Amino acid sequence: MLLSAASRSTLVARPLGARLAHSAIATKYSQALFGAALSRSPDALTKVHTELNTIAKSLQSTPGASELIANPTISAHERAAGLSAFFASVEKKSPISDLTKNFFSVLSENGRLGETEGVIESFNTIFAQHNGEVTVTVTSAAPLPSNLQSRLESVLKQSEVAKKAKVLKVENKVNPSIVGGLVVDFGDRTIDLSVQSRVTKLNQALQEAV
Repeated sequence: MLLSAASRSTLVARPLGARLAHSAIATKYSQALFGAALSRSPDALTKVHTELNTIAKSLQSTPGASELIANPTISAHERAAGLSAFFASVEKKSPISDLTKNFFSVLSENGRLGETEGVIESFNTIFAQHNGEVTVTVTSAAPLPSNLQSRLESVLKQSEVAKKAKVLKVENKVNPSIVGGLVVDFGDRTIDLSVQSRVTKLNQALQEAV
């Protein structure tokens, strides 16, 4: 078990995947890890990238793992023990390098395990940029039909951002709360064409008119 019953009882966990955007702290740590891995070799960088995504999947499937990273009240000793148990479980399927394990030890010692998801997301973004990849996230209220997604990809490939990229990836995420329309995210830009956005703007205009 990764945590004691006492530690688990004090936790009100945030579900993994609920993070809306990685924090400045997560970005700082991910940049440090990226730099350390790249300074060793391109192969080391690729290995760390693979390991982080293995860890992300294991956090979802390993009992007690989400509690370990989300509970800020547990002691440093128990965090270290829990982290050691977690990696022992992960390494039954795939070895993890000392660089990655030492990095998570630093996160634990600094009380920043709660930034884990954001660190991995940020690292993936930096890694993709390093390889000339651009990921465009298209959020819709329902899954996009394949023909519409293909047409959207064709349009996006004509953009200046896509032309500068070696690889363009288009991901469709579903968020019923936008009601309809689309929200397109790429790099640090967001194009909000959702019905919810239009409703919000209409409400604001009506309030200003009163």
